[in-house]
Amino acid sequence: MNTLKKQLLFFLPFYLFTFLPLQVRALDPIKQYGQLQVKGSQLCDQHGQPVILHGMNLEWDTHWPRMYNKKFMKTLKREAQYPLLRLAMNVSEDNGYLANPQQAMASLTPVIETAIKQNIYVIIDWHANSMHTQEARQFFGKIAQRYGRHPHIIYEIYNEPIDETWTSIKEYASEIISEIRQYDPDNIVLVGCPHWNQDIHLVANSPLDSFQNVMYTVHFYAATHGDDLRQRTEDAVRHGIPIFISECGAMEASGEGPIDSESETQWIAMCNRLGISFVKKFLTTQDL
Repeated sequence: MNTLKKQLLFFLPFYLFTFLPLQVRALDPIKQYGQLQVKGSQLCDQHGQPVILHGMNLEWDTHWPRMYNKKFMKTLKREAQYPLLRLAMNVSEDNGYLANPQQAMASLTPVIETAIKQNIYVIIDWHANSMHTQEARQFFGKIAQRYGRHPHIIYEIYNEPIDETWTSIKEYASEIISEIRQYDPDNIVLVGCPHWNQDIHLVANSPLDSFQNVMYTVHFYAATHGDDLRQRTEDAVRHGIPIFISECGAMEASGEGPIDSESETQWIAMCNRLGISFVKKFLTTQDL
């Protein structure tokens, strides 16, 4: 048995039976849910019925290139019936998109196109911690032109803002979403908020009001983020803010430290109760 399959068989049973209710492990989620849309604070299917998507995250294309190919995708499809995949494209670190956009696109393209063929949703994540507005606009314009006709696509336009104000993020988001909407009028767009996607209360006080099918991201790591962020998230949903947890884990925010199963259980229970979709951290082993 090859190393990749061993890793999948070790990880996926825990993932599937702990975090994925039966109703979201659809063999063909696009046929089941179709064109996603936002109604109030809820992600909904093509018929306007609430849906919760759970998925997995592929780490940076530059650090784990073995994940970014058709063979890996076929293995995932065979071993795990997942409805959603997040592609974390390295933007500014090492040899990321800013340094080598051709290589980044060459890594993303086969995974996006295989996800479309496999009929699963795919989040295209601009994995940055600072603004690169012109480059992001050009990137998402290309992606929307090429793939925007497919209901599979979800755009995550800014992974984790750190120091920017919510006002500046709104201006950035408006520019990027306007570019996307030239080519794709209806696929979901995910917008980050300040302080590593923690300050969702700022969004609740002043959301974007010019666009449809926009959701806002919160990220949690259960051993670091507890009751305060959970309450902030729940308050935002109660104020009508549609939230999508596009990255989360049971460990500390550093990616290290002990697993906090109790806190994670509370997070997952809240997500299921409020109808919040979430994406778990996935394989990041050194030999990938």
